[in-house]
Amino acid sequence: MNTADADSGSREPKPAKRSGGVSDKEPKRVGPVGRVVRFVREVVAELKKVVRPTRAEVITYTSTVLVFVAVVMGFVLLVDLGIGKLTFWVFG
Repeated sequence: MNTADADSGSREPKPAKRSGGVSDKEPKRVGPVGRVVRFVREVVAELKKVVRPTRAEVITYTSTVLVFVAVVMGFVLLVDLGIGKLTFWVFG
C-alpha cells in the first residue's frame, strides 16, 4: 500500500490565503500604448524562437507538396471522367 494514499484520505486541504492588496505577480493596469508595446515585445520574443528551415528542407517540403497535389489532381480527374461517362451512359 502506498503511504501517499493513506495520508491523502486523513487530511483536508487548507484553503488558499487571499491577500487584500495587489501582489507583485499580478499585472499592473496599463494604458492602450503600454499594451501595444507589451504586445510588440512579446511578438518579437516569439519570433526569436522560430527555427528557419534549411534550403534542403524547403526543397524537400515543396517537392512533397507538389507530388501530393499531382496525385490528388489525378484522382479527381479520374473520378470526374468516370462520373461524366456514367452520366452520359445513363442520360445518353
